[in-house]
Amino acid sequence: MEEYRVSAPAVLREPLVVPDKLLMGPGPSNAHARVLEAMSRPILGHLHPETLKIMDDIKEGMRYLFQTRNAATFCLSASGHGGMEATLCNLLEDGDVILIGHTGHWGDRAADMASRYGADVHTVKAAPGKSLTLEELRQAMRTTQPSVLFLTQGDSSTGVLQALEGVGPLCREFNCLLIVDTVASLGGTRFEMDRWEIDAVYTGSQKVLGAPPGITPISFNHRAVKRYMERRTKVKVYYWDLALIGDYWGCFGRPRIYHHTISSTLLYGLREAIALACAESLQSLITRHQDCARRLYDGLQALGFELYADERDRLATVTTIRVPKGIDWLQVAQHAMKTYLVEISGGLGPTAGQVFRIGLMGQNATSERVDRVLQVFQDSIKAVKPDFSFRRAAAKM
Repeated sequence: MEEYRVSAPAVLREPLVVPDKLLMGPGPSNAHARVLEAMSRPILGHLHPETLKIMDDIKEGMRYLFQTRNAATFCLSASGHGGMEATLCNLLEDGDVILIGHTGHWGDRAADMASRYGADVHTVKAAPGKSLTLEELRQAMRTTQPSVLFLTQGDSSTGVLQALEGVGPLCREFNCLLIVDTVASLGGTRFEMDRWEIDAVYTGSQKVLGAPPGITPISFNHRAVKRYMERRTKVKVYYWDLALIGDYWGCFGRPRIYHHTISSTLLYGLREAIALACAESLQSLITRHQDCARRLYDGLQALGFELYADERDRLATVTTIRVPKGIDWLQVAQHAMKTYLVEISGGLGPTAGQVFRIGLMGQNATSERVDRVLQVFQDSIKAVKPDFSFRRAAAKM
């Protein structure tokens, strides 16, 4: 028999090495031991009754966390980006007008995706570090007459929190659907899908929930499902088709179908992460994140650092700090990781090179970890620039 020309790699004869890091960036966050233990359990088939029961548990838990009774509540086998793809793919057809509220990088990403689905894309931009007002949204909607409005509740690139109350009724005035990205915000700030009349939402498993990335909770209300049913054309991507995935998840009262092979181990981890959040309760979970964010703000400002987002528009889960003049943010982040195994991130998109980002999510939203990241941040700044004066760190760039 002829020998294979490509040899097995020598590197795979070495043992797997995974360091234990404190993930204080914008996500993923550290997982609870119960989540990690659950993921070590045996793999099950994607249509085994035990797997379907776990999927049903997840649906119920996510209805609580989203504060919705929507039948079409399920998960995608994808990262949070999949939630953005799926909402846009299902609710847009060629030529449809979409208005994107831009408070950072994720507005840019949504615009790119929507254009690939053939939409007529318009953007309304907030001032740097600020959210959009209802009046700014109203004016933009009056001008563009969109069929879909897309907003990011918490933009992890800027640390900006977008207010949502009143936007749902505004969209109904314009016969417009409202899509909201809560990847970085759900569980760290208030969100009520039904009460606020939000038509489609998705979130990240790896942020406040503290599950692994790769499985994305999503929900569509009756208006969004009706828009889907009235489409003139098929959804362009089979993998994102809400009716097919919904039937796999048993959302519509029809027999379950095979859509794809879901990861049972990701389901275990997400199920336990949701169970932990439910046991804590939404109010307690949100309060814990808000309290830790205030502790972080106070600590940073006591050292003289300037926060990027306006005080009234700050996202509790991701804090953006202006990089002081004369500081190389990358060297600071590298020192924190190399010396302390603590992740502190730089900016993204419009904030690249301008800010540090510190995340407080899930297991990492505790006073002890706030104090830890503050100390590591201070020590890493000192290591990079020994003569740095912390009281003068707020000088604007």
